[in-house]
Amino acid sequence: MAAPAPARGPGRPAVLRYPAVNPGPHKEERPVPHEPQPQPADELDAEAVRTWSSLAVAALGRAREDIDAINVYPVADADTGTNLYLTAESADRALAEALGAPADVSEATAAGPASGAVAPSLPQAVRAYAHGALIGARGNSGTILAQLLRGVADVLGDEPGGRGPGRLLAQALTRAAEEAYQAVAHPVEGTMLTVAAAAARAGEAAAGPAGTAADVARAAYDGARAALADTPGQLAELGRAGVVDAGGCGLVAVLGALWQALSGQEPAAEAVRGRAVPVPLPPQPCDAEEQGGPGYEVIYLLEAAEPAVAELRERLDGLGDSLVVVGGDGLWNVHVHVDDPGAAVEAGVIAGRPYRIRITHFGDERRRARGERVQRAVVAVVPGEGLAALCGEAGATTVLARPGEVPDAAGLADAIRRAHAREVVLLPGGADQRAAAAAAAERARADGVRVAVIPTRSAVQGLAALAVHDPDGSFDEDVVAMTAAAGATRYGELAVAERQSFTSAGICQAGDVLGLIDGDVAVIGSGLTETAEAVLKRMLGSGGELVTLVLGPEVPDALAEQLQAYVQQGHLAVDTVTYRGGRYAAPLLIGVE
Repeated sequence: MAAPAPARGPGRPAVLRYPAVNPGPHKEERPVPHEPQPQPADELDAEAVRTWSSLAVAALGRAREDIDAINVYPVADADTGTNLYLTAESADRALAEALGAPADVSEATAAGPASGAVAPSLPQAVRAYAHGALIGARGNSGTILAQLLRGVADVLGDEPGGRGPGRLLAQALTRAAEEAYQAVAHPVEGTMLTVAAAAARAGEAAAGPAGTAADVARAAYDGARAALADTPGQLAELGRAGVVDAGGCGLVAVLGALWQALSGQEPAAEAVRGRAVPVPLPPQPCDAEEQGGPGYEVIYLLEAAEPAVAELRERLDGLGDSLVVVGGDGLWNVHVHVDDPGAAVEAGVIAGRPYRIRITHFGDERRRARGERVQRAVVAVVPGEGLAALCGEAGATTVLARPGEVPDAAGLADAIRRAHAREVVLLPGGADQRAAAAAAAERARADGVRVAVIPTRSAVQGLAALAVHDPDGSFDEDVVAMTAAAGATRYGELAVAERQSFTSAGICQAGDVLGLIDGDVAVIGSGLTETAEAVLKRMLGSGGELVTLVLGPEVPDALAEQLQAYVQQGHLAVDTVTYRGGRYAAPLLIGVE
């Protein structure tokens, strides 16, 4: 869904804008823009953590494709680099909020970078950083990275007790490795766990009586690089493919960022790139059954007490493999590979309250990674990078629509080709994209691809359609079900007026928050929260069972919590789910099913 266009009739304001969208590299998606500045050699404080986070996101962004390309263990699904990058990005966003992001998008637009805000302490910063990784962890590698950061926070979040920065950091890296091993049900050597342990040992050796934090970080980085180079000899799958461990490669990038943050010296680029030896990957079976492993990856956040989580570990361990449960203090991130995803989710319900549930089928992911055709695929136009990642996890091929841009027929036709499917369901995401979608469908049909265009008018309608997509059913029945789900979803949106204009809800002034329902301005407010509540009140007036909230990149999580509480107070039977739209997304999208 592209950004709202200038008014073509009485229902829309003259100009809408999305606040403070940064057109630069993806690493700059944060509520508070920050240019990393190297720290003095022995400076270990909140600013060092912020710099580390920024550099880690940038390093993983550069290495993402290379790491994806060498992903052969535990599942050859070519997503380890992407998962690590998205996990680090979630951690970075949470840290930025802890450093004092404005509470309102309009304030962020007017004020720019926060000024006069009191920086948090080191314990506050590392805890926010670890929490952000926990709630945004993706895949096996991202979940382990989240636990590594939690281990770091467990040490740096306490009083130093006379320990110098070097000793403190060494102990943090040791705790991180220990907690990561404990989080994995069946640890395997030759993975990022091995790399983390080697980094910790090297850091401890460098700490000594006078080692600085930079000394420890450098030693940990060097130890991790050496351990990474040894992984092909420790794990048969890596040795056969002639590659180093993908997760370990990502961890080296993160440790290199830590050293750079503390020393100002840039790590060697080759340490986080590509293959250990330049040989092509061997052909990989495209189905989980052919590889001898479960067919689905299940990930969810879980609110539960620790005793219940211990029982959950045992139950999930009997259902599949690659089990990793990280977190603590009542909030956990659960990751497991299973053949019965329903049973894995049900186990979470027994233990507590699972949410943000993501289920990925490995077979289609492997086929796409190999360039082979699948029977059916979904192509979705989405208005934010977070939504693109979300739809991608559900198996869709995505086309990113930036504000003010409408994907053309050639771009959509290319996305259909990239889906490598005999049958394609196309979700255009906006009325202004239907003509291009129809033209792209005609081109694909000429190439022998069966294409159906579902007339979705918002990204939330696309999410509803994707939720009922059945790739194993008949094409016609699948299209009917997805069309019905999209049509049953009312959609709302918040945007900000750039200048005075006439709307269907009255005259708006520059800076007003506009609440749109089904494409027309229905509410004019001064703040995000009050306007969103007014929009929800109107949308739920005609009933509903599920509210979907998609937050823009600069909108704090507190807004989602307030809106969830608002829905629960007035509509006890209505569930609420929240997603991050990511860069280029509107401040808020609302769906009511």
